[in-house]
Amino acid sequence: MTTNEQGLSGERGDILDFLGKHRYFLRHTAQGLTDEQARTRSTISELTIGGLIKHVSATEQHWAEFAQGKSAATPTEYTPEMMAAWQDQFRLTEGETLAGVLAEYEKVAAATDELVATLDLDARYELPAAPWQPPGVFWTVRRVFLHIAAETAQHAGHADIVRESIDGQKTMG
Repeated sequence: MTTNEQGLSGERGDILDFLGKHRYFLRHTAQGLTDEQARTRSTISELTIGGLIKHVSATEQHWAEFAQGKSAATPTEYTPEMMAAWQDQFRLTEGETLAGVLAEYEKVAAATDELVATLDLDARYELPAAPWQPPGVFWTVRRVFLHIAAETAQHAGHADIVRESIDGQKTMG
């Protein structure tokens, strides 16, 4: 269930175990689904299981790059094309499969796990300027990994609700 394959203990091991647990819950919601089911909006929400996995993967990759000191500027204007690309992040688009997004998520997770094992957790980087973020806010690498874990846990819960609405399967309970 966990991804602490490095056998790390202490803080790094705890972060890897926590990430692994919630990644497992998210992946479990997709177990046995067809691509059509992974695209299914089973609640009033726009969320789908395939889209949630795709979104969590992209978000984790973004924050992992930030943890390495690579930060992209937040746009000040949003074009229709940018908004469409943002919306596509939450759904399987033409040609995408559940197996494909799960495979990509595994790659992203493995790369993040390597960073957890090797980066200086006390290194700090300024968050990019954004309308919702005042300037001068710094996050440690540690906080970035905790944020990734929180995002994963939150969206695993969303996916669990979507899955239960599709066929009654629940991750826990």
